[in-house]
Amino acid sequence: MITAAALLGVIAVLLAGPVPLALARADWPARSPGVALVLWQAIALSGGLSMIGSLLLYGLVPFGDALGESVSALGGDLRAGTLPMGTSVIHVLALGAAILLGTHLLLNLLATFVRAERQRRHHHALIALLSDPLHGQPGMRVIDHPAPVAYCLPGAGHSATVLSNGLLRLLDADQMRAVIAHEQAHLVQRHHLVLLAFKSWHSALPWFPIANRAENAVALLVEMLADDHARRVVDDHTLARAIALVGFALAGFAAATSSEADAAARAAASASLVEPGPAAAPEHPAHQVMPRVARLVNPTAPLRYTATAGALTVSAVLLAGPAFILFAA
Repeated sequence: MITAAALLGVIAVLLAGPVPLALARADWPARSPGVALVLWQAIALSGGLSMIGSLLLYGLVPFGDALGESVSALGGDLRAGTLPMGTSVIHVLALGAAILLGTHLLLNLLATFVRAERQRRHHHALIALLSDPLHGQPGMRVIDHPAPVAYCLPGAGHSATVLSNGLLRLLDADQMRAVIAHEQAHLVQRHHLVLLAFKSWHSALPWFPIANRAENAVALLVEMLADDHARRVVDDHTLARAIALVGFALAGFAAATSSEADAAARAAASASLVEPGPAAAPEHPAHQVMPRVARLVNPTAPLRYTATAGALTVSAVLLAGPAFILFAA
């Protein structure tokens, strides 16, 4: 089992730094955000399993040569109040760390989902009181607010898309169709569940730099996926102008004219504006506007079939590999 523990440790180290850093800096995710999102989820799950599995197997080394045998032996020794020969403090610490880390991650995930559900229910109650239905658009609610705001509010059987009066005044009819299609894509594709999982990972390990980078990368990818859905409803230029107008207004440029928004969209295509800047909070749109507009202004072809198949194969190996090593040990 020591070999399996070492192998899982190597995988955990690779997935904790070099691999996600390379993915975060790559250009291809913007071409196929769905594929990149699958790969990010595989990295997160495989990294967590590898980290916990490596500690667990190392801690169980004195108890046997196989996972099932060693777990059974551990239970018997705990009931007898004894430990086998060769058990060191490091083995005990590794075993305790595996149990604590696994429990911490699972409880934090559960707490994040419970807290989010409670907040969503409260938000639904407020929206029902403070908003009006949009005529001819079931599921659409309008709030009286000057800032251009649009967001989806998921819920079991009562999802809603919330728009502000400021947004309705800022955008024309085609741009509004783009925004509505974008927000509805978030609801249909259940993006809130993916974001909650990565938010939980980040909150559970706030000292882990890659957790913050992963949360930001995934937040941008789900926006691009929703943009791709909206592109089926309106042309790329209309969607790019809507994103630029709303982004600049929310950033404090509410007085920007349509011509200025067009200039911003053209400027976003330059490499200097699409280089990743300092990490921003996932809730803040500023770090998402330029990359999203850039891929609409200068569209590129999605990944080829072979590249897509390769990325999905890597994802499958990442998911199955650590589990196979752990249970075959």
